[in-house]
Amino acid sequence: MDPSQVIIRPVVSEKSYVLASADKYTFRVHADAHKTQIKQAIEVLFDVKVVGVHTMSVKSKPKRRGISRGRTREWKKAIVQVRPGDSIPIFQGLQGLEG
Repeated sequence: MDPSQVIIRPVVSEKSYVLASADKYTFRVHADAHKTQIKQAIEVLFDVKVVGVHTMSVKSKPKRRGISRGRTREWKKAIVQVRPGDSIPIFQGLQGLEG
């Protein structure tokens, strides 16, 4: 799998801002990607050294709009820890917003 297909997009939330200050970055990843592929993709795309990868599956939630019922999609999330001193530039402007 190509590195650009493994990493779908960064996850932007309050929790991800707090983790970014501890050199941990959160991404939405391809559902079939495993930790080794995620590590290699982050290292290639952002030129950083990855120390650890934690993955989890985000379950779907029930949603309603009027009488129509449905569910959101399930997706896979990865929290990537990089070497101290390294940083991922897409999260740089976000770290000043916390606190």
